[in-house]
Amino acid sequence: MTEIAAPAPQKPVARPTRTLRERLTSNPVVLKELRGRMRGNRAFVILTIYLGLMSLFTTLLYLAYTASSNVDVYGPSGGQIAGKVVFAGLVGIELFLVCFIAPAFTAGAISGERERQTYELLRTTLLPARSLVLGKLTSALSFIVLLLIAAVPLQSLAFLLGGVALEEVLIALAMLLVTALASGSAGIFFSTIMRRTLGASVLTYATALIAVLGLPLLMLTFIPAYDFFFYGSSYNNFSPSPLLQSILVYAFYILICVNPLATAFVTETILINDQSAFFSTFPLSNGNSIPIFSPWIPYVLFCLFFSLIVILISIQLVRRKETT
Repeated sequence: MTEIAAPAPQKPVARPTRTLRERLTSNPVVLKELRGRMRGNRAFVILTIYLGLMSLFTTLLYLAYTASSNVDVYGPSGGQIAGKVVFAGLVGIELFLVCFIAPAFTAGAISGERERQTYELLRTTLLPARSLVLGKLTSALSFIVLLLIAAVPLQSLAFLLGGVALEEVLIALAMLLVTALASGSAGIFFSTIMRRTLGASVLTYATALIAVLGLPLLMLTFIPAYDFFFYGSSYNNFSPSPLLQSILVYAFYILICVNPLATAFVTETILINDQSAFFSTFPLSNGNSIPIFSPWIPYVLFCLFFSLIVILISIQLVRRKETT
């Protein structure tokens, strides 16, 4: 008898890499939220009003600078200063708006389902907690990213005036995106632990106020200690220690790197003074210098790490409520 050879084992067929559009459309929560948000004229009216206000702010800022400055804005140096003023004003107002717009879209993401009494229906479906949380966050951030990208041409107007480099625009866009991600993630987190949207919104905006306005006030308390440890005291002949100076600098630096407005200001200062977008040095009183990263790098890493931790906690909270 002839033996029949066993068929060779077939290699597993590799799954084709899914595009970003396929990943978004595979989540039913993203599809539902985006269709509801973009249906009708509401989204386009908001986008038009947003761009109109930003354009008006840019025009008023430029006119205010030209009226209050004695520098010829049509000259090379005056145009560069005007470009930096317009660019800094736009990025500053966008950072401030992102910190308070993103929570408005996410603070009621989960708690709103409870108020509409549809959360229990979501729990009975096969939709996992990860898809629910990420779907709500992605749909909210998609519209915010649309607003940020739509305002990029306004930032590019500074190129016509001069004084703004391409890396400044890219750094500003990166900071805006991670700020939106961190603010939206905080809103999702408070929305999972609160049963009412009002309570989630209050906690989210309180956190945003502390991060945006509270930390600068805390940094002001370091100024007397900064003067004391760097310049000493003539009353008791105190000689500042380089080690204490370094600790104080890095402590102050950490506070800067978790505040969006302070990060943007110090990053721009380093770009102007040191012509570097990544590294700088800080001089001590003994003549030595300590190295520091440009603040936007730790700020981006902090926002990404914060968002990751908060999203994972939110998923665990939703999953725990589904199992109870």
